[in-house]
Amino acid sequence: MSPITLDAALADIDTVFDGCVSADETGCGYCHAPEETAYLRTPHVRVPVDVVRYYLFEVPDHFDDHAASMRRLLPPAARAMADGSLGSIGYGAHGLSRVDWRSWPAEQAAAIEAFLDAWWHHALTSPEPPYGIDDIFATCATIARTVVPFLDRWSRGPVADAHLAHCADVWLYDLLSDSSPFTWWYHDSEDAGVADLRSWLAGPGAVRLRAQGETDLATRAELLALPYDRRWADPYWDSAPATN
Repeated sequence: MSPITLDAALADIDTVFDGCVSADETGCGYCHAPEETAYLRTPHVRVPVDVVRYYLFEVPDHFDDHAASMRRLLPPAARAMADGSLGSIGYGAHGLSRVDWRSWPAEQAAAIEAFLDAWWHHALTSPEPPYGIDDIFATCATIARTVVPFLDRWSRGPVADAHLAHCADVWLYDLLSDSSPFTWWYHDSEDAGVADLRSWLAGPGAVRLRAQGETDLATRAELLALPYDRRWADPYWDSAPATN
């Protein structure tokens, strides 16, 4: 089944989270201006993108109700994530990655899941998405607390293939050293996520890279299937390009 369009997913977020507030939010008196915190208590008022950006990456203990604040921010935050007006992502832990949104009402959880799927699909078909494709993947994966659906739905074609080559090059730097490529994954699901990514990249990912002529990337990806010591003792490194 094809994912819903990004526009449809955003419209659903608008509808499902319409009117959500953190009714008694006082915020952090040291970090939050009263007029900024007021947005979290007030429904149906446009939240300026600079306020969205600030609160979206704020630490949870600076809120009276972090989860409610994230629900309030979701409609403008999702649109800013989609159109690039958030400015940047990947510089801190996304607020949705710090809340248990899957325990929220089913309609809300389904809307978030559909948005992540649609945002990822749209990014894969965009030659120049508004953020780095590896940052978009990391944001989706850390919010969902799994890499599996985004790897499974990695579409094919020149644009998606180019994005795969870029991500593989970024990820292999850490994965070959048994490190995590995800800077902001604060949850015990990270180990499973890294293991799933390593397994996929060493198998289906390497096959796709080799098929598109990315022989060096494919070879390095296949090394992930070996134990650490054997990986680095492999003859590949004797003739590997200097840039590696």
